[in-house]
Parts: sequence; C-alpha cells; structure tokens
Amino acid sequence: MDNERNQRRFESVFSKKVRAGKRRTYFFDVRKTKGDDYYLTLTESTKKFNSDGYERHKIFLYKEDFNRFMSGLEETLNHIKTELMPDYDYDEYTRRHEEWEAKRAEENAAAELDDETSNDSNSESESSSVESEDDMTW
Repeated sequence: MDNERNQRRFESVFSKKVRAGKRRTYFFDVRKTKGDDYYLTLTESTKKFNSDGYERHKIFLYKEDFNRFMSGLEETLNHIKTELMPDYDYDEYTRRHEEWEAKRAEENAAAELDDETSNDSNSESESSSVESEDDMTW
C-alpha cells in the first residue's frame, strides 16, 4: 500500500519532454502534493559518455518562485542574446531538428508503405538511414 501511495505521490499530472541534441533531454513535470498543490520538476538527463545509462539533475520549482524564476531566466537569456551573442542564429537548431523530424517521418511513411505492399511476410524492410535521434548531427 505504501509503495502504491508513493508512486501516486510522484506521478506527473503534466509532462513535457524537450530533446536537446544527441545526449541531452529536458523534462518538465508538474507534480501534485498531498495538499492538492502543484510544483514543477525540471530534469536534465544526459547520456553517459563511456557507459550505459544516464546522469540526471533535478530542480524543484514551487509556485511562490514561478514569477521570480521566469523573470530571472528571461533576463539572463535576453542578456546572452542581445549583449553577448547578438549575431548568433538561435533558430538554427530548431530548423535542423524540424528538417530531421520531417526526413524521419518521410522515411517511416515510406517504410510502412513498403511493408503494406510486400506480400512476403518473412522479408525484412530496409532500415531507415536515420534510426534514432542519436543519429542526428547537431
């Protein structure tokens, strides 16, 4: 019973996953407290270089700090973008990721079409040239 209660306690009521290159993923999870309150956990998950597994770092953000956190984050990012690196193309990686997603979707659709038209159930379809996001070059 205690284990079930602990699992519910840490269960996310909302989650957003943001991939950031080959090795890094960010998770934004809204969690509910016992007192029907909510807080945010920010998790950075980084794939380890020389072994299997991931290294994780968490920040817990509570409602009383939301506005100050957002203000500080926004001010810091704006300082980088306008004062330190004004000529950098901050949309470059977004475009590259969208191109990669489109290519992946196109290849998956082609593979599914090949599977549907194939009469030989034992034949294997060609593998996609982009098998996972880890193959994407950032």
